[in-house]
Amino acid sequence: MNKLSIVIPVYYNQDNLVPLYKDIKEKIIDVIDFEYEIVMVDDGSQDNSWEVMCQLAQQDKNIKNIKLSRNFGSHAAILCGLSNCTGDCAVVKAADLQEPTELVLEMYESWKKGNNVVLAVRENREDKSLFSELYYWLTRKVALPDMPKGGFDVFLVDKKVIKVLEALDEKNSAITGQILWSGFKTDKIYYTRKTREIGKSRWTLKKKIRLVSDTLFSFSNLPITAVTAIGAASCAGSVIWMLYVLAAKFMGNIPVEGFTTLVIFQLFSFGVIMLTLGILGNYIWRSFDASRNRPVYIVEDRYEYKTNKE
Repeated sequence: MNKLSIVIPVYYNQDNLVPLYKDIKEKIIDVIDFEYEIVMVDDGSQDNSWEVMCQLAQQDKNIKNIKLSRNFGSHAAILCGLSNCTGDCAVVKAADLQEPTELVLEMYESWKKGNNVVLAVRENREDKSLFSELYYWLTRKVALPDMPKGGFDVFLVDKKVIKVLEALDEKNSAITGQILWSGFKTDKIYYTRKTREIGKSRWTLKKKIRLVSDTLFSFSNLPITAVTAIGAASCAGSVIWMLYVLAAKFMGNIPVEGFTTLVIFQLFSFGVIMLTLGILGNYIWRSFDASRNRPVYIVEDRYEYKTNKE
């Protein structure tokens, strides 16, 4: 009999977890005829998420809880959940109740038809986000052409895909990008994302910028290409300005008063140099971070009903 794992990254979701479990129980657990498990990963929450997770585990022996030592980010939390699940396939589901739970069963049925990856794509969303639209547009244009227009956070992967994700072992990356990059047989299911009704989103501007940089530096050569183009434009501008000054000097009929222009051009050149150093430094830092071979995440605690102990 097939076994389905439901992986749920948790971060400040103490108020969402009980309604989430009730929704899963009503729409999945009570209607399926196959084995299941729920793997919840607390990504360093400082609220009562872990206590609520343990209470739910006492109600359902198929719940497995993992607590990370600090906030490592959604990429690490999802990878931790996938690495610790035991199902034939695993669905990653958000804890904020903004995606219809019925998607899990639709993705499972698609997996049974032979698809290694099933993406729940946002065809529309009640909570419009300019950042999301720009991010997915940019990703399709310069990094991952297969990225769906509406993007995705919820997805299903089978065991062979999980093994690939574990083997990649990348810290500064986006797991959604890794899934698309791996190239497995993929299906898409479309849905409308709901407005969040419980709790407050922790998706900060800092995390958004980090996601963009992780995607571009991991799956695109745009940063290096952009620096090369700016450098080339700067050099071309220097040559043109030099020829202009020389022509003015030898022709004698064009006044050469370039102090202000020279200062502006020097500032522009300095900015190009610093931008170049910053981008190259980002690549060097990422290489250094990978060479240290630190784990993507650190598990602090586990809790399961069958052991009844922390």
